Amino acid sequence: MRLATFNMLHGRSLTDGLVNPERLTTAIRALDADVLALQEVDRDQRRSGLLDLTAIAAHALDAPHHRFAAAVVGTPGEQFRPLRHDDDGHGEPCYGIGLISRHPVRSWHITRLTPAPVRSPVYVPGPGGGLILLHDEPRVVLAAILDTPHGPLTVAATHLSFVPGWNARQLRQTVRALRTLPAPRVLLGDLNLPAGAARLVSGWHPLGRRPTYPAGQPRVQLDHILADRHTLNQLPPVRAVTAPLSTISDHRPLLVDLG
Repeated sequence: MRLATFNMLHGRSLTDGLVNPERLTTAIRALDADVLALQEVDRDQRRSGLLDLTAIAAHALDAPHHRFAAAVVGTPGEQFRPLRHDDDGHGEPCYGIGLISRHPVRSWHITRLTPAPVRSPVYVPGPGGGLILLHDEPRVVLAAILDTPHGPLTVAATHLSFVPGWNARQLRQTVRALRTLPAPRVLLGDLNLPAGAARLVSGWHPLGRRPTYPAGQPRVQLDHILADRHTLNQLPPVRAVTAPLSTISDHRPLLVDLG
């Protein structure tokens, strides 16, 4: 069973700055993941051709189960608003995370995380980018209870705040929420924390250690696959860990093979 997490930069290539659905499909298919968590995902955004990127990724993997969870309605860095409820934003541009599974899903669960109350400097890649001050946006955790060949498994996807300290607070909140769901439990996502901090703050065990950012010459691991250490023995052993270069995004995906 292959688990993967990928901050996909809404499918954009750093080479030409464009979102091409065929290139996106090829990039996701190359991951060959049984469970894939996606961050920086667009739905109905003009910058990504009004596409549903989670659905495209699920189709690329021949995965029958997928869900997009919007963090905001609108476009981060431009104009956006928090969701009023979990099904808000239909027919409007949305931005958030996705979770895709080849295994059957028993149930879906959403936890919402409040944004940091201050603006912080963020590096935006590509033409016209650079260091800018941004308001943080609300974040979301999307969890699914799966039926896998190894038994039931809770998996969750998230993308935490870029604001130092606030992301640690959100990670602790995420762990508390996931511990209400069945074991074993795995958290996948861009936590905006390096490996040591993610392990210490969560108290969970990293299933893979590889630098993932920036994509060309990665120096730091921001993207993680963590398992609740209290039920780690219920998971199959880790067989391989990779972080291959992709044709899209400023992050590398993180892949962990179990069993």
